[in-house]
Amino acid sequence: MDSPSAGYTFEYLIETLNGSSQKKFFNVPKLGGTKYDILPYSIRVLLEAAVRNCDGFLMKKEDVINILDWKTKQSNVEVPFFPARVVLQDFTAIQNAPNPGGGDLQKAGKLSPLKVQPKKLPCRGQTTCRGSCDSGELSRNSGTFSSQIENTPVLCPFHLQPVPEPETVLKNQEVEFGRNRERLQFFKWSSGAFKNVAVIPPGTGMAHQVNLEHLSRVVFEEADLLFPDSVIGTDSHITMVNGLGILGWGVGGIETEAVMLGLPVTLTLPEVVGCELTGSSNAFVTSIDIVLGITKHLRQVGVAGKFVEFFGSGVSQLSIVDRTTIANMCPEYGAILSFFPVDNVTLRHLEHTGFDKTKLESMEEYLKAVKLFRNDENSSEPEYSQVIQINLNSIVASVSGPKRPQDRVAVTDMKSDFQACLNEKVGFKGFQVAAEKQSDTVSVRYDGSEYKLSHGSVVIAAVISCTNNCNPSVMLAAGLLAKKAVETGLRVKPYIRTSLSPGSGMVTHYLSSSGVLPYLSKLGFEIVGYGCSTCVGNTAPLSEAILNAVKQGDLVTCGVLSGNKNFEGRLCDCVRANYLASPPLVVAYAIAGTVNIDFQTEPLGTDSTGKNIYLHDIWPSREEVHQIEEEHVILSMFKALKEKVEMGNKRWNSLDAPDSVLFPWDVKSTYIRCPSFFDKLTKEPAASQPIENAHVLLYLGDSVTTDHISPAGSIARSSAAAKYLTNRGLTPREFNSYGARRGNDAVMTRGTFANIKLFNKFIGKPAPKTIHFPSGQTLDVFEAAELYQKEGIPLIILAGKKYGSGNSRDWAAKGPYLLGVKAVLAESYEKIHKDHLIGIGIAPLEFLPGENADSLGLSGREVFSLSFPEELFPGITLNIKTSTGKEFSVIAAFENDVEITLYKHGGLLNFVARKFL
Repeated sequence: MDSPSAGYTFEYLIETLNGSSQKKFFNVPKLGGTKYDILPYSIRVLLEAAVRNCDGFLMKKEDVINILDWKTKQSNVEVPFFPARVVLQDFTAIQNAPNPGGGDLQKAGKLSPLKVQPKKLPCRGQTTCRGSCDSGELSRNSGTFSSQIENTPVLCPFHLQPVPEPETVLKNQEVEFGRNRERLQFFKWSSGAFKNVAVIPPGTGMAHQVNLEHLSRVVFEEADLLFPDSVIGTDSHITMVNGLGILGWGVGGIETEAVMLGLPVTLTLPEVVGCELTGSSNAFVTSIDIVLGITKHLRQVGVAGKFVEFFGSGVSQLSIVDRTTIANMCPEYGAILSFFPVDNVTLRHLEHTGFDKTKLESMEEYLKAVKLFRNDENSSEPEYSQVIQINLNSIVASVSGPKRPQDRVAVTDMKSDFQACLNEKVGFKGFQVAAEKQSDTVSVRYDGSEYKLSHGSVVIAAVISCTNNCNPSVMLAAGLLAKKAVETGLRVKPYIRTSLSPGSGMVTHYLSSSGVLPYLSKLGFEIVGYGCSTCVGNTAPLSEAILNAVKQGDLVTCGVLSGNKNFEGRLCDCVRANYLASPPLVVAYAIAGTVNIDFQTEPLGTDSTGKNIYLHDIWPSREEVHQIEEEHVILSMFKALKEKVEMGNKRWNSLDAPDSVLFPWDVKSTYIRCPSFFDKLTKEPAASQPIENAHVLLYLGDSVTTDHISPAGSIARSSAAAKYLTNRGLTPREFNSYGARRGNDAVMTRGTFANIKLFNKFIGKPAPKTIHFPSGQTLDVFEAAELYQKEGIPLIILAGKKYGSGNSRDWAAKGPYLLGVKAVLAESYEKIHKDHLIGIGIAPLEFLPGENADSLGLSGREVFSLSFPEELFPGITLNIKTSTGKEFSVIAAFENDVEITLYKHGGLLNFVARKFL
């Protein structure tokens, strides 16, 4: 839908890059002069995209001027944004669509499969190579670590075929292809049916990891025009790329689909919080400690719905992997994104990872020409909405938990904090265990040996994808700690469910080439695959013996993981305390077997002579980690990943897929189903319909997250989704996960509000249940909603503060919509979820300030009615009548005319579809 005249409004700003007669760019600084110079770097990227895509229709000149006047217009106007790329995340594949002007993807056309000729690379390995090398050369460090464990040579990372996947990974991939064949065929079909769609093969890595390591360009070049790389996508951790100086954030499937079809994403021109970093970190502090420290600070300051931009002397102390780790956590402190402008550290990183030298020179010249390059020597910084300061010296080693990522605990305080949690009443930090029960132990026999479980016992320890695996220093630290632990005779108890799920093949490469992977394996941290695992509940079940012991003693057992989500019940419903920690600390707590330990005074265990071994005895120094990082996280790793991405794997390459323009839906499929969102679509939108005699489906409290709402994790055998699949002849072993079946709206609708920790006030305890009031039955949420729909009764949801907090999940809106929910009435919303509700056609209503369901005397058992005036406007007050005769006013939480237009159309997808019609 991009106009041929896009950018022509400002074509006078097009110039030729010095030293090149071909490369051109929009010299945006000339547009604004001193106004431009005070803009934050992230806003400059928005401005460039607006100038380049200004067509007078989807992007107006007024929008450009509003962005240029950011200092006075921030938080007051909506602006459109055309990203350069779109990423669609899936557990097994991502789709990436270069979309510089918007709109290429709606043009169906044949795209030849990507063909890459194998390249044989010379061996330059640092360890004994088990492959054959053209050059036969080995470096000075040959065999440095591989000699420590017999028969574990590593393969040169420069080979076309990298380190063979561990047997566990291959088995998991075989199962994955068997279970998900229909979905994978759909993905492969899409790469041929649409223009500018590339599918990353399964088994390659996490979406945001591959996005960072392979797809990111920093500066785009299309038809000799240079412009900044930028991206939006369906994964909330798209924000990772901001650490590389690429503007990007997650917006959920609804908005992403619209951008793919040629519409811009719309956002309120954001405030930008400048975060000045000073000082340098302490020796025992990892990047994850810095991340959690910054997360807590920013959450306390309050940056929800804002951009954060880092500057100051401390920034240059952070490597790119440190920056991407920090940027990746920004959803946890509520910011839209956290931006690190490109600087010399960025350029050095790109050079080390094999970036083309000529392109790198053009990139630097271009970024400096448009003032998007940050230089420490510059005396002036942009003006920010607010400036906060964080001294890196003040940050100490910490973990986060036991139920929320923002609850940070210093490692030195871990034992006392956990004991305090046992005493506290049930809540975000409490378990309310009676004092006389806190020392209880339960004996359990496992693999022929006797063990004792107690409160604080670690039963899950996972070094997983996502936040930490993008940072080689913390992963290598975990490996070096494992090496020292093994060499001193320390072991992990066999009943602890340990796993290693790297974010990409590059992580496997450097763990193997550095020689530490065998030591992690020796402690039980075997590679289980690439993708979301323990963090979203995708983990192998605990043994029956352990489960029975936990239940018998009503124990508060623990999971320790190096991810970024630890909401209660997310890992396993029997594991009540979950802590986020750096990878080396995950290994340390696994060895200790408990979180109820003071590492300063209590040993991890003993060596063969009976000598106590403390954490400080095996903790690797920063110098050790830095040396290994320099030697093994090198150009070869990125080259190897590139080969893996482009060549795919045998299963993917041999997978048959339709070659038709339209996808041939199989009505018998339980994975892929023609979506029902457009079943009742009319050519023109109907007038806003009143919501009459609506029942309350759920009466919820504060801080209901998208995890509570959206289908996620494995499909429980007793769930409504399980019944649906069983009725279609599937066994529990074939259920798979909600993520795998997200292409089937019938499964996803049944999984909405199916979280075991959902607390519905109608039920009075955590359970995915509600009451169908006409019959008085207590039913699964889906079954109740299904009855209401058959009876023609509309539904609403009552909620408290911060409804929809947490990750951006489009099914947290799509699911309620398909359940028949017409409106949500809450005290407040997480903004991105409110946007999703509007985007699917659900009215977001807010109680008046100071009011809520309790203060109004609402039980939730009433019948509610409200109507919408013909002319809606942002913040309009509406009147609700109840069956008890009570009337009260609420606010329709529309922020602008665009949101009202989308709501009137029944959502964003309907709006786009009608524009095509």
